[in-house]
Amino acid sequence: MLPLEDTLVGLAVALGIGLLIGTERERNKGQGANRAIAGVRTFALTSLAGAIALSIGEVALGILGVIVGLLVVVGYQRTRSHDPGITTEIAQLTTFLLGAWAMRQPGLAAGVGVIVAIVLASRSRLHTFIHRVLTDAEVHDGLLLAAAALVILPLLPDKAVDPWDLINVRRLWILVVLLMAINALGYVALRALGTRLGLPIAGLVSGFVSSTATIGAMGARAKLHPSLRQGAVAGAALSSMATVLQLAIVIGLTNLAALRLLLWPLVAAGLTAIFYGAVFTLRSVRGSPEGEVALGRPFDPRTALLFMVILGCALIGSTLLTRWFGSSGLLMAAAFAGFADAHAAAISAASIAGSDETVRLAAMGVLAGLTSNTVSKCVAAFSLGDRQYGMQLLPGLLLLPAVAWGVFALQQFSA
Repeated sequence: MLPLEDTLVGLAVALGIGLLIGTERERNKGQGANRAIAGVRTFALTSLAGAIALSIGEVALGILGVIVGLLVVVGYQRTRSHDPGITTEIAQLTTFLLGAWAMRQPGLAAGVGVIVAIVLASRSRLHTFIHRVLTDAEVHDGLLLAAAALVILPLLPDKAVDPWDLINVRRLWILVVLLMAINALGYVALRALGTRLGLPIAGLVSGFVSSTATIGAMGARAKLHPSLRQGAVAGAALSSMATVLQLAIVIGLTNLAALRLLLWPLVAAGLTAIFYGAVFTLRSVRGSPEGEVALGRPFDPRTALLFMVILGCALIGSTLLTRWFGSSGLLMAAAFAGFADAHAAAISAASIAGSDETVRLAAMGVLAGLTSNTVSKCVAAFSLGDRQYGMQLLPGLLLLPAVAWGVFALQQFSA
């Protein structure tokens, strides 16, 4: 038996859940002989019945659950001629279960109850969105993305599958999911914000997930729709700002001395990315008339698989080179690691910093990783985008490590 205080809280939450869901159902119940079977009072009592049944015991909960289920079936038989849907019936069973759950975890039960009420109240909006807003291609690609992330990804082993311990299929598949998700985000941004600002904003946000994947996704979008190229370049350039910001965070968490040495080089690199992205954002705003582009599909799965192959080869190559040269060459090891991930290279380099000399060497290792990561971004830009996209983005990509190295060199010279 639960303490009296906990029992009262559970009963109160169960009653609140029933009243909340019942209020929504009462508003859609209808009038006269064709009204639905359950309203606010029925839902409140159903929720309380679940709470009381669980307080008595699990056997009582099972018996009363069967009874409630039978009553719901009888009610559906009475109303199916004028209302063939079963939303109210399912909602009533859900309310019974939530009432029982409130006796164990009242906070979670209350939260789920609110979500159920919101879903029920959003009926017309959801139907309009599904039937009038979403296209068949969007639904298909959304299901494909869900399958890639929620079905395939959990089934893949999180370990190397080759004798040389190089190929981790799960991590490579994460790259596929990331690219499809970023492409889908760019598509949603285009629909919501228009062709002028959609891609720059999507690129900036997606850069915090993966700048390299964002550059590849923007390239694929530009190749498919050349009129969106300016916005795609802007989004790709702004994604590099996220790389710089994340570098500063991981270095600061690993070694503050290295961050102090790299602070101004990283600030200069970030401002360079912002400036370059802003230039192409202005071009996109001025040169992309609204509503003239057929957006097509949210993403192309073949492009995502090609991206996985390209970065997978870079990862395997950097791992092999690191093994051959060993850990004695910090700069070379950081540069090789940067081909796959600039942040991993930064962490490995900054973690060895101790004396002033090693701090300086670690800072150079971070910049080496940033430089090699830029090479990976260039490969993604030219392989997934068209030539014009790659050529327009290339100066911005190369300027970022060049500015960082230049400011770092000035610091060392002035010191």
